Amino acid sequence: MKIHIEEQAAAWYQEEMLLNKGDFVRFFARYGGCSTVQQGFSLGVSNEHPHNAGVQIEKNGITYFIEEKDIWYFDNHDLVVTFNEKAQEPEFKYNND
Repeated sequence: MKIHIEEQAAAWYQEEMLLNKGDFVRFFARYGGCSTVQQGFSLGVSNEHPHNAGVQIEKNGITYFIEEKDIWYFDNHDLVVTFNEKAQEPEFKYNND
């Protein structure tokens, strides 16, 4: 599995979360909500250091990651973070290419 982040989405996270080079953004499985990959769960986002990153990518000096313990949530799909122009916020897609 991989993480893909569009430039506009990365810029949004930097601005909204007041991120600086060297900071971290964690994507994690949280109970409740809905997603197209796991019923009864949704994707959470937080600003924290990794403990046991299963997958990560660096974009503009910010490391985006998923902990090993949360990999199950993605069900062998890549996480693709795009930017929704209409909503003016990131949007999550799951690809299994």
